[in-house]
Amino acid sequence: MATLNENYLKLKAGYLFPEIGRRTQAFADANPEAQIIKMGIGDVVRGVPRSVADAMKQACEELAHDETFRGYPPGQGYPFLLEAIAEHEFGARGVQIDADEIFLSDGAKCDSANIQEIFGLDNTVAMTDPVYPVYCDSNVMAGRTGEADDDGRYEGLVYLPCLEEAGFAPPLPDRHVDLIYLCSPNNPTGAVLAREDLAHWIAYARAENAIIIFDAAYEAYITDDSIPHSIYELDGARDVAIEMRSYSKTAGFTGVRCGFTVVPKQLQVSASDGSSHSLHGLWNRRQSTKYNGVSYPVQRGAAACYTPEGKTAVRELVDFYLENAGIMRRRLTEAGYTVFGGDNAPYLWITCPEDVDSWGFFDRLLDNAHVVSTPGAGFGAAGEGYLRLSAFQHRDLVEDAMDRISNL
Repeated sequence: MATLNENYLKLKAGYLFPEIGRRTQAFADANPEAQIIKMGIGDVVRGVPRSVADAMKQACEELAHDETFRGYPPGQGYPFLLEAIAEHEFGARGVQIDADEIFLSDGAKCDSANIQEIFGLDNTVAMTDPVYPVYCDSNVMAGRTGEADDDGRYEGLVYLPCLEEAGFAPPLPDRHVDLIYLCSPNNPTGAVLAREDLAHWIAYARAENAIIIFDAAYEAYITDDSIPHSIYELDGARDVAIEMRSYSKTAGFTGVRCGFTVVPKQLQVSASDGSSHSLHGLWNRRQSTKYNGVSYPVQRGAAACYTPEGKTAVRELVDFYLENAGIMRRRLTEAGYTVFGGDNAPYLWITCPEDVDSWGFFDRLLDNAHVVSTPGAGFGAAGEGYLRLSAFQHRDLVEDAMDRISNL
């Protein structure tokens, strides 16, 4: 009989969001008359920009004709999109990123899970707590951890507690680590890392020969001009950091699927014999073997985001969700809740009432307000006592949800 990768047995029973879906469906089945408002999973609700849809339609039409047909896409992506990303996402902010340092993917989730494959199992991994579950679970699956304790923390991982009194900013590790996962704007807390915070992380990584895996999937939601959108805006970052982005929450690509990862060519990693190797080359080798690339129509759609019409439409989408977040923050604060986030991020991080834990608060909102949320405990031990609400919803439903919660 074939045997399994027993690291999978270390995982908690269910991934957070399917568990939320299971509980929500069970409630809906038992209460078919309930009008449920979903503000848990961060899925967008508005359509992609018209210029994006038109570009994808045109690309599909091209595929129907022999003279314009395209087969397998280039492994990293078509030059027209890679060059647009380099110019508009980075060059416009004074950051030099070469087009061939960019690797397209179907989103930041898969890259943040897969990037660990090119690192040895003996690396010590640090991540924030609370944390996007993918960072943790992918390292558990790979075999870098022991078992989880009663709080859900895995032996072998270094947890960086993001506490309210520190503005939910992660502290520097008090020991040596090799890999560091950072996310700004943060999912789930909505906190952002200031320039001086990132400078400290870069200095730590340089001193410890560590690599930072920087998730910037929500950078478009930053409204504070002093907050960096890319870690590469800081000196020295190209020597220590990999950055990931996504079109999911900006251009509405959650159902289209496209993102990218930047791996600077000077990034190095060492082998057991002491030799140095290019992370760029290793990631290229991994992707060439395991990934077939982003389809041509999707790449044309992503490129359309950088046209004048596309930029305007994407900004309108982001602003719409930020306005939702502002409404939610104001209404919840007026109702007596302590609320964080929602100003530079599409997520609000809410302190639970004293009489319930985060899953209890989740159940209370679902049972009594028919609003789906995300319990903080699902993001780690330090998330207990908090609950996340997503601003990705239609405006009338946001207003309705706030009315219901305010009247509990």
